[in-house]
Amino acid sequence: MNTSSSLSTLEQLRFDNRFVRELPADPEPANFRRQVIGATFSRVMPTPVSRPQLVACSREVAQLLDLPRAVVDSPSFAEVFAGNRLLDGMDPYATVYGGHQFGNWAGQLGDGRAINLGEVINARGEHWSLQLKGAGPTPYSRTADGLAVLRSSIREFLCSEAMYHLGVPTTRALSLVVTGEQVMRDMLYDGHPAAEPGAVVCRVAPSFTRFGHFEILAARGDVELLRRLADFTIRSDFPELLVPSEAPSKATYIAWFAEVSRRTVRMIVEWMRVGFVHGVMNTDNMSILGLTIDYGPYGWLENWDPDWTPNTTDAGTRRYRYGQQPPIAQWNLLQLANAIYPLVSEAEPLEAVLQDFARDYTAAWQAMMARKLGLRAFEASDAELFAGLDAVLRLAETDMTIFFRRLAQIDIEAAEPALLEPLLDAFYVPEQLTDEVRARFTRWLREYADRVHRDGLDAAFRRAGMDAVNPKYVLRNYLAQLAIDAAEKGDYALVNELLDVLRTPYAEQPEREAAFAQKRPDWARHRVGCSMLSCSS
Repeated sequence: MNTSSSLSTLEQLRFDNRFVRELPADPEPANFRRQVIGATFSRVMPTPVSRPQLVACSREVAQLLDLPRAVVDSPSFAEVFAGNRLLDGMDPYATVYGGHQFGNWAGQLGDGRAINLGEVINARGEHWSLQLKGAGPTPYSRTADGLAVLRSSIREFLCSEAMYHLGVPTTRALSLVVTGEQVMRDMLYDGHPAAEPGAVVCRVAPSFTRFGHFEILAARGDVELLRRLADFTIRSDFPELLVPSEAPSKATYIAWFAEVSRRTVRMIVEWMRVGFVHGVMNTDNMSILGLTIDYGPYGWLENWDPDWTPNTTDAGTRRYRYGQQPPIAQWNLLQLANAIYPLVSEAEPLEAVLQDFARDYTAAWQAMMARKLGLRAFEASDAELFAGLDAVLRLAETDMTIFFRRLAQIDIEAAEPALLEPLLDAFYVPEQLTDEVRARFTRWLREYADRVHRDGLDAAFRRAGMDAVNPKYVLRNYLAQLAIDAAEKGDYALVNELLDVLRTPYAEQPEREAAFAQKRPDWARHRVGCSMLSCSS
């Protein structure tokens, strides 16, 4: 970062709070739970905490805000990003939105434990919204307290940054602060609440607008405010769609919806590439910018199982399982199309965008899989190769991350028994590798080697390309839990080491391989926090 653009104090942050300036506010100043009609936000103050302490900070996000290390290390940083002190220009608020949760309309939801501090303009003229998660109740908290616990805050903080460095569109995380407070949570919803350490994460994004912001206005029939919000969103976040000096038109809204669909395609393809499972793809958890948002009961696919979901709430139907994420994204876009229909008044162009989603996703997924396998480009016959890979990966419990990373190491000229050797460490249960399973894996590897051979790519070039898209390091569920276990005892070293490891997930980092690039250990197979999680935070 150019040090000439760095700030010397937090007070030099420059705010331009477009959302609260241009959209209507809730006229009720008191902070109590209620339905908020005819407004897009309510002003609300964060709840002060007793002993804020900075646990970790993303230096990359600090640089986005022009904050050098000296400012991050100052006592005022933890005070501000725990919610204890406001800077000049901050105008805290929580927004109102609705959503479909597990396929059913849930009515008003809103920022129940998120408080937006304001929008910072950095030295490059970029707008970055700052949002505290876990900073206290808002009018949208429903029956909850608006707070967050350390375990979920660690998971959100680390995963936000891990996803960014993996190349996945995501909201970011600036800081993780423990509050010195105890928060009661029933982690498994089984009637056994317990006190846990409280924490606050500062999330950062160009905006936190969700599909549900539009759904709630459409559900209430407030077309005028729906249009105002859509126009504001397009002006602020999609200005390239506007014709200079002209107001948004029907064609603009259609083009905007198409762009949201394209961004959503890219996000889902990247989830599938790295084995990420969101766990709760409700429409209120879908970003209008195509960013991964709300890191609740997420998980990483360790053994290859497209039917796996990390969410205990979803254990019965597995609606949000790994393999179901693309059609769920399309279903969510359908709900957004229904919401903005009053602005378009024609179903056909919106339906055409939804049809394009399936086509665009298929093409993007095929291209992504070709890159993962080190192919020059997708060819029609590769569909059979991909299907065969899915079939053999189901034969034995196979670690997704290790398998694809090691696949780059096979020698396509090797004799058949040797083809499998580089992949053996990817299997969880060696006894499952029967002669028949080995034979089927080897047959697929021979087909794969023949396909690679036809491309004629230099072996080193192919391996480098595969290593650039198949990460060696991901935020494995058990690694996050180990960091949580230590942090709950006051030891934050592993949180910060994981943050550093995950900055370069495609690099070999040989000194860290033994600790951070191994298969899930047996003790983590069924442990809460490693295999399944609830929405409790």
